[in-house]
Amino acid sequence: ATRTKSTDVARADSGIGQMPARKWRNRASETLSSLQAWEAHRPCTDCGERELPVETDVQNCNQRRADLCEKCRKRRTERKESVLEFVNTEASYGEDLRIIKEEFYLPMQAAGLLSQEQLLGIFSNIQELIDLNENFLEILQEEIDQAFDQGDDDLMTVCIGEVFLEFVNMLPAFQTYCLQQSSSVNMLNALEKEKELLRIFLNVSQNDNTALRRMNLRSFLMAPLQRVTKYPLLLSRIIKATTEYHPDHGSLREAKSRIESHLEHINMKTKQEGNTWTLRSFRQDSKKKREVINIEMRETALKTVGWLREETRFVMEGSLQLAQPPDGQWVKKGSKTLKFQNMQVLLLVNMKRVSESSLESAEPGPVKDAVLVLIRDKNNGKFHLLREPLRLSNCIVSTDPDCDDTFELIEIRREAFVFRDSDRARTHHWFRQIRRYSRELGSWKKRRNALPNIMISTPHTRP
Repeated sequence: ATRTKSTDVARADSGIGQMPARKWRNRASETLSSLQAWEAHRPCTDCGERELPVETDVQNCNQRRADLCEKCRKRRTERKESVLEFVNTEASYGEDLRIIKEEFYLPMQAAGLLSQEQLLGIFSNIQELIDLNENFLEILQEEIDQAFDQGDDDLMTVCIGEVFLEFVNMLPAFQTYCLQQSSSVNMLNALEKEKELLRIFLNVSQNDNTALRRMNLRSFLMAPLQRVTKYPLLLSRIIKATTEYHPDHGSLREAKSRIESHLEHINMKTKQEGNTWTLRSFRQDSKKKREVINIEMRETALKTVGWLREETRFVMEGSLQLAQPPDGQWVKKGSKTLKFQNMQVLLLVNMKRVSESSLESAEPGPVKDAVLVLIRDKNNGKFHLLREPLRLSNCIVSTDPDCDDTFELIEIRREAFVFRDSDRARTHHWFRQIRRYSRELGSWKKRRNALPNIMISTPHTRP
């Protein structure tokens, strides 16, 4: 008992008095506070600035991201998204190339629809592009997988620029394809008119083959052109989110410069060969309304109306706002009461073709029929018709001075539609074109300039 008591006394004293122990605890507390204060204001590992948030949850946040300021954290997120977009769009492009080969080229070759020379003329060097895409995508995917395996969730170790420069030999393959694109499309158009079996195969493939997403062969043949012109934009996004001292920054800029120079070279070669179509014009059009989308809509419209291509003229096409008023009193209430939706509208005219120049003249030849095709905006890669085409021979088109920013189209004994464009002048142009190409059709001659408030005498309403 005595030994235990002496031990307790020694342990309580230990040669350090109560006052020094209290001072030591206070100094330790101050040191801990200083360390916490430094931790809260430590420099960002990316930019070196001291803009880190005061509170940092190390347990719930990766330590690497906890050492970043908010600006650099956001930049890393943007870079990761840009890198993944580059890889994912490259995979989608490769899938389109495989569809061209497996759903069009090989079946047409096996069925003997076209000779080998004709197939080469239409599909050009598509196999070379497929091989390059597969190798390029394989290396890109390995970079992504390796980064994730090493715990690099931000993909900072992925160097898209270096990989792109390793596959810079794919640019001449794009050039070969692009320079032959114009002649390929012309050959396809000529063969489709000449060979009925080919025309049937292409129509059935577009409508019944779910892998095609209701897109036609011409749309898929545009995939390499779209891809090569999108590379500069994708690389620019990655460069914008990559710091200057990143090891891939210089390679990214060099890759962007190489692809832009090559695109300019393709434009020059295209002009030298006498083609009016260039990659530059394609890129400019794609920013507003891609020609491939226009082609798809025209194909959809032609298939719907069932007219011959050589007898069809696309007078106008573009986006309009459409509303269906519940009654005829909407004019008094104003167009603001209507609920408009965006719609793609095509005005098609079917005319008797007298000569090649008749379709280009200011005064068209005899008009047999005219329709408005209403297509919903593209959703999930597909176009859908709002309803069957509006035949202008059965419609009345009119405007009202109280609502001069719209025009009304009334289908006899059926529905009424109100149209407008975001630009009032273009709305008036649409109205004049529809009235011009419809007033000589069917019972228009009996409608007194198509006033909507007159009684229409037709065989169905006569006593």
